[in-house]
Amino acid sequence: MVTPTQDTLLVIIHWTPPESWISAVSQALPNLRIICHQVSIWDTEVPDLPEEVWKSVTVLATRKLYPTPEMVPNLRFVQVLSGGCNQIHGLPLYEKTDITFATASGIHGPQMAEWVFSTYLSFQHHIPQYMEYQKENKWMDPESDEDTEDAVGLRVGLLGYGSVGRQCARVAKALGMDVYAYTYHDRSTSVSRKANTFTVPGTGDPNGELPSKWYSAEKNELNTFLASDLDLLVITAPITKDTKGLIGREQFDILSKKKPFLSNASRGKVINTDALLDALHTGKIRGAALDKTDPEPLPSDHELWNVKNVIITPHCGGCSTQYNERGLKILKGNLERWMKREEVSNKVDRALGY
Repeated sequence: MVTPTQDTLLVIIHWTPPESWISAVSQALPNLRIICHQVSIWDTEVPDLPEEVWKSVTVLATRKLYPTPEMVPNLRFVQVLSGGCNQIHGLPLYEKTDITFATASGIHGPQMAEWVFSTYLSFQHHIPQYMEYQKENKWMDPESDEDTEDAVGLRVGLLGYGSVGRQCARVAKALGMDVYAYTYHDRSTSVSRKANTFTVPGTGDPNGELPSKWYSAEKNELNTFLASDLDLLVITAPITKDTKGLIGREQFDILSKKKPFLSNASRGKVINTDALLDALHTGKIRGAALDKTDPEPLPSDHELWNVKNVIITPHCGGCSTQYNERGLKILKGNLERWMKREEVSNKVDRALGY
């Protein structure tokens, strides 16, 4: 039975939070009732729970299954257990209520940065070609001692400077690279450059100190940013109405001056696929690594599969053995903030869409 002063947390995910986590939350928040309901990772419908449960829920934590507003009349806070929130756009629970939403932004920083640089360095060091030789039992000497460009002194442009972009900057600096950042808002002050989302301890750029130059959409500086002699362009911006199709033919024409390597760790729709194919075929960029594509999943007969200077992975760059642990850490911290009526971390700005 729920007491009048008791809040109820409903966790709907495809795994069960460990007892140690439930115990820690219960100890920190003794007035919070916790209900965990495990679903299949393939489920597309909200679970059939008793009406009493739905009506008691004041906090919901889920990755992809969202009830209608009528089902949860007392719901006040939703913790999205994924890094982005594009999947909630258009849902009645998001569009027709003033419920507070927060994401698990920051959960992907370490592993996505590793994906960015593992694919980039693999391309630079010709690893895909050597893997093919290995399959054929061939020892093939390089044609030259100067066929590999190392990273020292090169410049990476980070289109988006959230948790993934900031960890990419940290790794890039360790490799000896210069870092340029492009953000939606102007970050001209030291205060504005500080991170305002969850950061895995010991990672990223919490104070925004690593980029040597900053550009912003507010100053209409996208093309200036792209023309700044980038050797590697990493896209980590969220998908919104403003970023859909952001990189098209005009932008690839600008990039052709330096012919950088393109790494897409964002969403496929940020890049115009036809323009990307043209840029790859005509040498406007030297190559690309794509963890996300448009369309997605990429059909087996799609032209991108057969472009030799492309590395494609199936939207798996965010996978990590620590994904669930980090998600629960974000959830626990936000539960404590919300119960104290404090501002939650990673709060979704409805005006921006993320």
